Amino acid sequence: MSERFDLVVLGAGPAGEVAVNAMLKAEKRVALVERELIGGECTNWGCIPSKTLLHPPELRGVSSRTAGTEPVALDFAALAEYRDWMVGYHDDTKAAERYRESGATVLKGDGRLDGPGRVKVDDQVLETDAILVATGADAVIPPIPGLAESGYWTNREVTALSELPRSVVFIGGGVVAVELGQFLARFGVGVTIVQGPDRIANREEPHVSSLLEAALREDGIELVLGRRATAVEARGDERVVILDDGAEVAGERLVVATGRRARTEGYGLETVGIEPGPRGIAVDERCRAADGVWAAGDVTGLAMFTHVAKYQARIACADVLGEPARTDLRAVPRVLFTDPEVASVGVTEAQAREEGRNVEAVTIELRSSVSRAFTYERDPKGELGVVVDVDEQVLLGAWAVAPLASEWIHVAVLAIRARVPLDVLADTIAQFPTFTEGLGVALRRLPRPGGRSHVTETTPVMRP
Repeated sequence: MSERFDLVVLGAGPAGEVAVNAMLKAEKRVALVERELIGGECTNWGCIPSKTLLHPPELRGVSSRTAGTEPVALDFAALAEYRDWMVGYHDDTKAAERYRESGATVLKGDGRLDGPGRVKVDDQVLETDAILVATGADAVIPPIPGLAESGYWTNREVTALSELPRSVVFIGGGVVAVELGQFLARFGVGVTIVQGPDRIANREEPHVSSLLEAALREDGIELVLGRRATAVEARGDERVVILDDGAEVAGERLVVATGRRARTEGYGLETVGIEPGPRGIAVDERCRAADGVWAAGDVTGLAMFTHVAKYQARIACADVLGEPARTDLRAVPRVLFTDPEVASVGVTEAQAREEGRNVEAVTIELRSSVSRAFTYERDPKGELGVVVDVDEQVLLGAWAVAPLASEWIHVAVLAIRARVPLDVLADTIAQFPTFTEGLGVALRRLPRPGGRSHVTETTPVMRP
């Protein structure tokens, strides 16, 4: 038995859901195939539960730094119940029903490509002219001796906690470790992060790493940097991680946070001539992977962010529908939802120089230039930086380690994407008082072409 569709979507994460909704809006017949839960990693074990868990500890941090307040009390049981509600108690029955009511065919099971224009889900065959592979990614589990025998968690177990452990060791210092590590530490859990590179957020500016490391240490998190785990042992009720210098760190629980790998095995990609590379399925600027096959999201390995997955799905569906669309990943925002938040976009100063660009960089402290910093907290420590192309007079990169940075970084995102001239950016009027003002302050400290100077702020806004 077979049915025919305008698009078959393999994977119901953010990319898959965007694709289904786009095709339904275009009044096309679409099938959605998912072997786990609709919503994928992001909705069920990633972005949504983690950001739900992060906000109360963040609020506690903000309340401790704000004039006229005391640190708010934390109630993990109440938070866990709300988190469970946010993820639908890991039951996607209602989500599946909503899609079916909207006109989509939803199939729960193992789907795989079965040659051009065919997808098999168990014994059912779906025929189509267009297939979107949006199967996501899995946590990378390194081959550390004793790791499997000792037992470990990934982000899934941490974001689904019902009881807090006494202590936790994270192997890996990426987004999972720093965000969930800070959440646990502020709930009184002892946290250690073991990171192979010698700094946290090692793909960002070195100063960003320094600021974030200071914030994590202030919360009592032990950072073991420049060290790799060589073995794991279970000793009583603890997991002991043996490091490459012979030192040991231990915790009641061990969390593997060493990155993610595109999920490509077992989906029949070879039947349509797709050979995934080390990073995942290669796609062109229209997200095409092969004739009649598109791919979007983490499975492409281009930038493993939910916002990129949703963007790629929009491009893929536009192409399927015959509309002109091309991906442009020059300005993808990157955020660590720590307290303070870390937000960045574009390239670092070192990366720009490696590209042979004539660049200048400026860093400012928000407390010396932005009144909002003092209205937000008593002793603000936020900073931001910009990297510009001197010859082309455009913004190449920007970063901020500051409150709400995830929100106001998007001015820089748009500026890089649209190649807004620096003079326009520096002359743009920002609402007062906001953190967004800081971008203009930083840009006005750069020399203008021909040796001219901007009229700029030269004295601290506040003198506490």
